[in-house]
Amino acid sequence: METTNFRIVSSDSSVAWTGRKVTGAHNGTIGIKEGNFILNEGKVKGGTIVIDTASIKILDITDPDTNTQFAGHLASDDFFSIEKFPTAAFDILSVKEVSDSIFYLEGNLTIKDITHTTGFEAALENHGNAISLTGKLVIDRTKYDIRFRSGNFFKDLGDTLIYNDFDLDFNITAEAFSEQSKN
Repeated sequence: METTNFRIVSSDSSVAWTGRKVTGAHNGTIGIKEGNFILNEGKVKGGTIVIDTASIKILDITDPDTNTQFAGHLASDDFFSIEKFPTAAFDILSVKEVSDSIFYLEGNLTIKDITHTTGFEAALENHGNAISLTGKLVIDRTKYDIRFRSGNFFKDLGDTLIYNDFDLDFNITAEAFSEQSKN
């Protein structure tokens, strides 16, 4: 059996986020710091994705002052506490093959040093020495102590309520590497 390790190419990978509230939604991007996928006979068997929380960007707010203020709020303890927790990670624990190119990845998601098991479907394209993986992970932010304006914890929020679930859309490129090339 051939096992290949693929290292994530951060510059060719992206994660788009969407958070919703009663009056609309916000969206942006967040960078991947590092990670890898392990394939055996062309099938995903494991891996890790490490997110750089300090790289979060807001795309839908074009006013520079408002954008900076919102980015600061996302960086604060109300949301991601990026000074204390500069990374978040998804560690694959198990993989179920849905079809030849679709896999259900289940793993430990760690945000703000809080870990819960979750999963999502991912599509894999294998290009020999490179792979691309796309998928959407829906996260309940309250499980990770992100409670700001959550209806689970605050009453009478009206149209200031922020929904608990947010989406991360992954578009990842990874390249094969050998153990010798790591040195």
